[in-house]
Amino acid sequence: MSEVNKERLMSDIKTVLADAEDLLKQAASATGERASELRETALSRLKQAKEKAADVQVVVVEKGKKAARATDDYVHEHPWASIGIAAGVGVVVGLLINRR
Repeated sequence: MSEVNKERLMSDIKTVLADAEDLLKQAASATGERASELRETALSRLKQAKEKAADVQVVVVEKGKKAARATDDYVHEHPWASIGIAAGVGVVVGLLINRR
């Protein structure tokens, strides 16, 4: 999934959630049949947002697995460089922590 598609999907989720929130606010002030219709529509919108969020989750998990696999491959191919990088990061973090 391309970066543009992910941004569009997140925008869609935000829009659907905003619509559902608006419908729930209207349902709170409405009565009778109209309130029931608004609540049903809001629940439908929330279900759509949940489905879209699940799609985003799948993409994020896939990208995370690819990154972990690439990192694992690099560490196995370059163990000493990886140790050096980890030591350097540890020193920098240690210096930043003790910087008070």
